[in-house]
Amino acid sequence: MSIHKEKNISTRSVTKSPSISRRQLLGAALSIAAAATISPSRSFAATPIAQSPSRKRIFITGSSSGLGQMAANLLIHQGHSVVLHGRSPSRASDAMKETPGAEAALYGDFTSLKQVKALAEQVNASGHFDAIIHNAGVGDDDNVKILTEDGLPRVFAINTLAPYVLTSLVVPPKRLIYMTSGMQLGVNGEESLDDLLWVNRVWNGSTAYSESKLLDSMLAYAVARCWQNVLSNTVEPGWVPTRMGGSGASDDLSQGFPTQAWLAVSDDPKALVTGHNFYHMGPQKTNPDAQNSVLQDRFLNECRLLSGVTFPQ
Repeated sequence: MSIHKEKNISTRSVTKSPSISRRQLLGAALSIAAAATISPSRSFAATPIAQSPSRKRIFITGSSSGLGQMAANLLIHQGHSVVLHGRSPSRASDAMKETPGAEAALYGDFTSLKQVKALAEQVNASGHFDAIIHNAGVGDDDNVKILTEDGLPRVFAINTLAPYVLTSLVVPPKRLIYMTSGMQLGVNGEESLDDLLWVNRVWNGSTAYSESKLLDSMLAYAVARCWQNVLSNTVEPGWVPTRMGGSGASDDLSQGFPTQAWLAVSDDPKALVTGHNFYHMGPQKTNPDAQNSVLQDRFLNECRLLSGVTFPQ
């Protein structure tokens, strides 16, 4: 585990605060999405912006590519300080090259509990964050159950258990944002918790992914319930044409990342809420099981048993 730091980050003059309007936010997002679409190997080169009293520090998991990198570029464009994350040293190094103005990049493979715990130590050692966006994840294309080195289904380990461990071990920021999906709507929370590791069911990658997103929502809303000084929300980015979403995805890429950036830094009263689900800058219905406190507590206990990490309450 190491930190890649950018050298000689310059400061520049600006005429507006990083707390930009939603119209400005979406305008910048369109530029970033367009740049990513034209040249997927290169991300939007953010216009240099000076520091401001409202400058925030944000850590984004899974930000070496895709929506995580786009959100990072948008926040940097607004004048905030962003620490990136990749699953390996090379991915972290590439993330720094593709995200001009980023403060640093950490690395840790979410298929390894040991590495996730080490990443949490590195996050804490790097200093306090105002917000953390739990963006890292894998899709629903595992046709067979792939197990990690810890004997856990890969989808569950990356999408659900890693965010739980980081949430539990990292010093809480003021804001937490978790990525979820509309695919969680139809999932039965109790049945999911009955067989988290798919021991008693025939494997179904799509269902496993949907369950992982419901469990992410449970985590987010458990945080909202238990940690009164933290704003914790979920975001559905939609089915967008990233590497994970695929070229056939039908949602607007430019709408897939501004919401999480907005929730991380905005002083808009609509962003200063907790325990809510968002889609494209607006409120969105969530699975009622995600807000069931009994199921939340059961989920937290199951994660404690699997990870050896206790959720602070």
